[in-house]
Amino acid sequence: MEAQASIYADDIEFFHDQGGLMTSKTDIIEATKKNICGKVTRELISGSVEVYPINNYGAVQIGYHKFYNNQEPDAESVASKFIAVWHLDNGNWKMTRVISLH
Repeated sequence: MEAQASIYADDIEFFHDQGGLMTSKTDIIEATKKNICGKVTRELISGSVEVYPINNYGAVQIGYHKFYNNQEPDAESVASKFIAVWHLDNGNWKMTRVISLH
């Protein structure tokens, strides 16, 4: 969780198509602990990630991933899209915006 928190900007905006908008870094980390850790496994879809530079800011990352429910190993997992905006500040990359679509 510390590694994840370290890549989120303090002013992060996390848009989730089902859960709505979250703007508190602390709340996002707590929601991850509650809903993700030990419950699902995330798999990045190989070859799906695209990264585009944003001049004088950083980059945008677009890709697909799947989440597998650890309590229901036979449940089907459907690929979903994610978009992340990264800011490069003094050599440090921070995620400033996330859009998670299921």
